[in-house]
Amino acid sequence: MKISTKGLYALRVMVDLAINDTGEFIPLKNVSARQDITIKYLEQIIPLLSKAGYLKSSRGKDGGYRLSRPAKSYTVGDILRTVEGNMAPVKCLEDNPNRCLMRADCSALSVWVGLDRVINEYLDSIRLDELAENKKSMEGLDYSI
Repeated sequence: MKISTKGLYALRVMVDLAINDTGEFIPLKNVSARQDITIKYLEQIIPLLSKAGYLKSSRGKDGGYRLSRPAKSYTVGDILRTVEGNMAPVKCLEDNPNRCLMRADCSALSVWVGLDRVINEYLDSIRLDELAENKKSMEGLDYSI
């Protein structure tokens, strides 16, 4: 399992929207500027998040995007699975039930099942609001003398 740039950026976008959530719609160009992600790339990610029901959108002068639910209701696992698909560490665990022809004779299957469980439990234990708070506290440490 390797998280792609799309997954990394989707998480950054969601954190950005959580941090800047005032109830108003946030223009994509603002997210792009803050996150240093091209609008063209964001236009590939935003539809995935919108289709999953994670974002609300509005067109026009005051248009943009905002979270459709409170940040505490999203997990990192939800977001990554939305843009990356299954987070299984090996191909044979991507299907449920496991359709691998070797599953009955695979001595390592329990290792992969355990790793899959640990990965998903860990990603599902981290909420978006926690990441937003971490980011805010990191920004608070940015000072000059």
